[in-house]
Amino acid sequence: MDKARMKGKERHGAPPATRHAQDPAHGHAHDHARCLEDAQVAASRLAAEAGLRLTPLRRQVLNIVAESHRPLGAYDILERLAEDRARQGERAAPPTVYRALEFLMDAGLVHRIDSKNAYVACFKPGATHASYFLLCEVCGTAAELEDEGLAGALRAASAARGFAPRQAVVEILGTCRDCQIAPASQGRKPLA
Repeated sequence: MDKARMKGKERHGAPPATRHAQDPAHGHAHDHARCLEDAQVAASRLAAEAGLRLTPLRRQVLNIVAESHRPLGAYDILERLAEDRARQGERAAPPTVYRALEFLMDAGLVHRIDSKNAYVACFKPGATHASYFLLCEVCGTAAELEDEGLAGALRAASAARGFAPRQAVVEILGTCRDCQIAPASQGRKPLA
């Protein structure tokens, strides 16, 4: 896919830190700064345990993804990285971002949202788990959902058909709690 098409397809931007008042997956007040701190601590711990090299670039890419609760495309990440690196007199290229994202996915620190060709930080890094996502079509937020009942139902349905799943990614499209209760006067329209 060419850069212009990909960029248009992936552009979702990040919400302001104060916009995400509720954690849609858990229904409680959300501490956005803690999200970023948790991602950094988990990345350092996992890298040390597995003997992985968490380079400054990989850490920067993780920070960019963890700062947003919206899925970010590779070119969105590249733009933010370019802004940060320009201040330091450095440049970033698409292949470096894709390699960093691949490393972070393999390490279990980020997930890929297939339907958006975009990435979100993992809420439970280092733990093997199925990825279920609640994707708001209005504000663009993504919440990772952990549900053992759903995981068990998918395992049972697969086994009943003699299928051995390697990975299960479920993406549920709809409207988050914040957008459902937002006054109509705010003029929110679903994302295209």
